[in-house]
Amino acid sequence: MHDELCNDPQLVIDRLHRAWNARSLEALAVCFHDDYESDQPLHPDRRFRGVASVRASWGAIFRAVPDLRADLLRCSIDADTAWTEWRWHGRYVEGNAFEAGGVIIFRTAYGRIVSARVYTETLQPASPDFDQVLDEILRREPDLSVTGDASA
Repeated sequence: MHDELCNDPQLVIDRLHRAWNARSLEALAVCFHDDYESDQPLHPDRRFRGVASVRASWGAIFRAVPDLRADLLRCSIDADTAWTEWRWHGRYVEGNAFEAGGVIIFRTAYGRIVSARVYTETLQPASPDFDQVLDEILRREPDLSVTGDASA
């Protein structure tokens, strides 16, 4: 395949998108450089390196969500970097809905992904009303207003 050798980040992201939707570990592994580094700033303990870790983590996801679909919502290319926004959805083996999404910033070289900064989360199926949560937080805040009384 010609685009495997091309370092056009858009072609690399397109290949990644196809591999996710085919749920193919082989096709997915080809997208990543052997020394791939995954940095997850919001979850530093999830950081990893190498294609074997890509295979392990996505293999577990493919087994847990056998009908997984990836939607590429947005993609912007700047030199060797692709700024992407994703949504993944499907059903867990036991039938419950799965949905995740977020932003991944990929750096490419040699026609492969060499690193990523991952800002993604699994979406909660039901969550409290944000306005209600904010109201509760604000009610608990101490009164920090200045009274103007220097002796207080």
